[in-house]
Amino acid sequence: MFCCSQFLLDDRLLGKHDPWRRGKGFIINANLPGCKGMKPNRLKNLLREGKYASGSWVSMCNPLGAEIMGMVGFDWLLVDMEHGAGDYQTLLSQLQAIAAAGDSTPIVRVEWNDPVVVKRVLDIGAEGVMVPGIKTAEEARKAIGSIKYPPQGFRGIAGVRASRFGQDPTYLKEANDNVVMFLQIETKESVANVEDILSVPGIDVVFVGPNDLAADLGHTGDMAHEDVQGAIKKVEDVANAKGIVLGSVSRNWDQAKALIDKGYRAVSIMGDIPMLIQGAKGNLENFRNHPHVAGA
Repeated sequence: MFCCSQFLLDDRLLGKHDPWRRGKGFIINANLPGCKGMKPNRLKNLLREGKYASGSWVSMCNPLGAEIMGMVGFDWLLVDMEHGAGDYQTLLSQLQAIAAAGDSTPIVRVEWNDPVVVKRVLDIGAEGVMVPGIKTAEEARKAIGSIKYPPQGFRGIAGVRASRFGQDPTYLKEANDNVVMFLQIETKESVANVEDILSVPGIDVVFVGPNDLAADLGHTGDMAHEDVQGAIKKVEDVANAKGIVLGSVSRNWDQAKALIDKGYRAVSIMGDIPMLIQGAKGNLENFRNHPHVAGA
């Protein structure tokens, strides 16, 4: 049994104000001061069951955008702090918005492989972390250690939001198994070391970064180049041999489908910004092509 301080969206719309509410298959008590048990990690459970998990990117750095993406129903949403313009306060409001909107697992891509940053992101309430720029097995061990409490890792302990400010007595016991770890492979060095990197225990998803990989191989912007595709194929082969879930990004549904067809189980289906741009441009183009407008 776990509890939550947020009303789920469907309960708010139905106007159910009893302290006990049922949502998404779980009974939730919003008023218990000392609830027991972490919220099940939707993404981690899907991956453990061998299923595919839908994801998307959240880059707009505001809670309304995050809430809207959360309402859609993706299995996981990634808040981007590496290239996004948000700070920790922005992240907090985004995580609260995602939690209020539904049950998408919130993942945060941190700026770099820095245990201090990872600790703060998890303490705020992220249920998974994506670490960019992994090049060696040593760096992979550092990243994985930063998401786990001792003795498996070295994450610091405090009464933080993730543990309901210390009111969840089981969080410290369950967090190590519940937090999702995405490691990014996106350089020629990481591809050369991919066998050693993916031998490190604790990796849930190896996430291919095709843009940076293409640039590092000397083919900036040309992700279809044979060198880039050859490097990606090597990552795929090693991940499949070791039974590690593959993930990557897509710019449209056709790209996402191609990845899913290849067995990628953690594909990001576009993101908030490209969806907004494509939707706006498509509707503007429809307007301009209307006979009454084009012929005026």
